[in-house]
This record gives sequence, structure tokens and C-alpha cells, in this order.
Amino acid sequence: MRYIFRAGPPVPTEETHRTTPFEVFFDLVFVFAFIRVATFTAQAPTPLGLVHSLVLLLLLWWPFTNYAWLANQVRADVGLVRAGNCAVMAAMFVAALVLPEAWRHGNQSLAAPMTLALVYIVVRVVYLALVWHISAGNKRLRAALRLRVIPVAVGVPALLFGAVFGGATQTLLWAAAFLIDCIGGLFIAVSAGRAPLPSPSHFAERHGLMVIIALGESLISVGVGAGSAVAHWPVVIAALLALTAALALWWLYFENAAAPAGQALARIPAPDRTRTGSIAYSLTHFALIAGIIYLSLGIEVVVAHMAHHPPQQPAGTPLDWTSTAALFGGPALYLIGRALFLRLTVRHTAPAPIVAAGTILALLPVARHLPALAALALVTIILIVLVCYERISWQPPAAAK
Repeated sequence: MRYIFRAGPPVPTEETHRTTPFEVFFDLVFVFAFIRVATFTAQAPTPLGLVHSLVLLLLLWWPFTNYAWLANQVRADVGLVRAGNCAVMAAMFVAALVLPEAWRHGNQSLAAPMTLALVYIVVRVVYLALVWHISAGNKRLRAALRLRVIPVAVGVPALLFGAVFGGATQTLLWAAAFLIDCIGGLFIAVSAGRAPLPSPSHFAERHGLMVIIALGESLISVGVGAGSAVAHWPVVIAALLALTAALALWWLYFENAAAPAGQALARIPAPDRTRTGSIAYSLTHFALIAGIIYLSLGIEVVVAHMAHHPPQQPAGTPLDWTSTAALFGGPALYLIGRALFLRLTVRHTAPAPIVAAGTILALLPVARHLPALAALALVTIILIVLVCYERISWQPPAAAK
């Protein structure tokens, strides 16, 4: 135990390194924050609310990708790296608690948005400090780290001023802060010097766990929307449809995408893995996670409709445009992200998922006028059809040349 907590040199990971229980717990805190974004959006399901939720998801996802890369270099559960990760978990938990009040309007208190901005700064500063710690003796990584400080430092004032001004200014400044940090960081990582990924299997497994945790946590939206009406048969049907949709998304990723993509990443020479890892995993998996979060938001609204429907409308009333866009746009975004993920890793994308995503988006105007339960059933049926089609006829991408 003393070895685990004492300060000392970081412990490099090996090629066979696997995700540790400590990392899983770390990821759970991040996913809790992602789900709180759905809670934030459900308070006011408007188009502007969807934009705000997208900015929040971006600000949460980018730090996770950096810590996933860090844990691929050195053990995340040993020494100062473990202590830093614990501090980040505490900061992200605080961020998750204040997320529903993240946007300041009028004369509202700036406590929540300022707390969120400060948390982001703490998370980024701890990351830079840990990279400095693990890069001792690595001149290239130290030089890249000095460049990496620049976009972080430039983005800090945007976060702080956004929290102070609130409203549309907050939206623009926080989006700018993310773009500066992300684009600057990716450019430096790909061109100047992130260390290569020593354990591709660990990196792929870590992102896959984020997907499955997000899918599991998304089912919480069923209970949130149902409240005390969980025994009503329309609520039970909506809950089963939600479970089926989540299971379909799980199948589409873990049966036909995760393994061949991980194998493709492992075949790339170690010095060249950074580019593929940064784009195929760090970027496209954001579309997967965001798609899950938006779907969970739509499910929560549908279940709430079922819980409060009048007896003469057992299938509920039609959803508003924003909720319909979340319910249908989430799975479409997920399928597009999966297609890009496969294209960047195994260099192959079957047309069926793209057709399914296009069909979902094309049916969005129709779903706007359907009862809530029917809209959820429609998107679930499309996902089931896609799963059945791939199960029967799709060529595994690992066999693609």
C-alpha cells in the first residue's frame, strides 16, 4: 500500500496492459457528469438548450480523452498519477452536481457557471502537471508540453468571462474555449509530439468501456422520467423500448466495430498510432457518447409523457421539436460516429448504417406528429432492423482488404 501512494517515478504501461478498476471508477464519474448534461437539457428542452448541452459535452469529453491517453503511458493507479486522478474525480463530481445550473441568465447567480469554469481549469492544470511528471527525460514530450500550455492558457479567460457574462456571450466564449483547447491540442499531439500509444488494446478497451457505461447510465433516464408511475403499462412499454434501443446500440458497437477496430489499431506501428488514436477514438467516440446522451434525453421525455398521459391518450401526445430531435438525432449521430470510427480504423464502412441514419433523420418531421410512444417505437424498430441486417449479411470489417 505504501508503494501505491508514495511519490516516485511513474510506472510505464506494457503492451498487454488492461484497464484497471481504478480507471473504471474514474470513467464512472465522467459518465455521471455526461448524464447530468441530459438532466440540464431536460429542464428546458429548447433548440438553444441543445446547443448548450453540446458545448458542455465537448468541455467534458476533451479532458477525458487526455486522461485516457495519459493512462496509456503510465499506470493511473500508482503514485502521483493516482493522486492527480483522484483530484480530477473530485473536481468532475462537483462539476456534475452544478451542471443543471451551468448557464447563467439575467441576474442569476454566477456560482454554478463559475464553479464549472474553475473545475475545467483545475482538470486541465492537473493534466499538464502530470504530463510534466511523466515526461522527465523525454525532451520531445517536454517541448510539446510547453506548446500545449498555450491553448489551455488562451482558453482560460474565455471560460471565466463566459461565466461572468452568461447568456449568449457564455455560449460563444465557452465554445471558443473548447475549440482553442481541442484544436490546438490535437495539432500539437499529431504533429509535434504526443508519445505513441504503447498499449493499443488498453486504449481501445478504455473507450469501449465509456460507451457501455454511458449506455447503462442512459437507462437511468427511464426512472427519472417515470417517477412514481413505473407500474403503468404505457410506462413499462416505453421502458422496454428504451432497453431494446440501448441493447441495439450496444450490439452495433461491440459485435461489429470494437474488436476489428482495436485489432487494426494494434497493427499500426507504434510511432504512427497517435494520429489514428487521436482521431478515431478521441474524436469519433464523442459522437457515440453524445448520441447516447441525446437519446437518453429523448427517452426521459417520452417516459414522462407516458407517466402523465390522460386515459384517452394511452400512447401519449406528440413530442415538441426539440425532444423529437434529441430522440431521433441521438441514434443518427451514433450511427454516423460509428461509421467514421470504422472508416478511420479498418478503412471500411458498410452502407447500411448510413442508410439507417439517413432514414432516421428523414422520419424526424413525421415523428414530430406521432404520439410519444409511437415515436420511440419507430426509432427502436429502425435500430432493430439494422441489427438484424448486419447480423445476417454484413461482412465483418476485419476481413476487409
